[in-house]
Amino acid sequence: MSMDATRYEDGSISYPGHPRGPGGAEPVETVDLSEYTAEVVTWTTSTATPPGVRQPNHLAIVEFDVDGESVRAIGQLTTGDVETGDEVRPVYVDELREPGAGIREPESQEWDGYRFEPV
Repeated sequence: MSMDATRYEDGSISYPGHPRGPGGAEPVETVDLSEYTAEVVTWTTSTATPPGVRQPNHLAIVEFDVDGESVRAIGQLTTGDVETGDEVRPVYVDELREPGAGIREPESQEWDGYRFEPV
């Protein structure tokens, strides 16, 4: 599985991708962010989480540098033992939350994705 960001005609990159980039630019390719490391911009720990989400839930905004373009993403951390400025890498996990908890039918969405792990 890949963590696909979208590169647009003007060189900008967004995650997640959109049908149009900043200023209306057309998408031209995808970039797999799981091949890059990122820097923690800020992070927090949530202790009041939705059904099926682990407690405590460590979250971060991270910034990737892809060919000189800044790309930010938000996601879960693998640990609360991080600091702003730390280098992290995306790691694939089968379940970001427990499919049987909450009101959604488990088959109605995908439950896998990426967490950020300190390098």
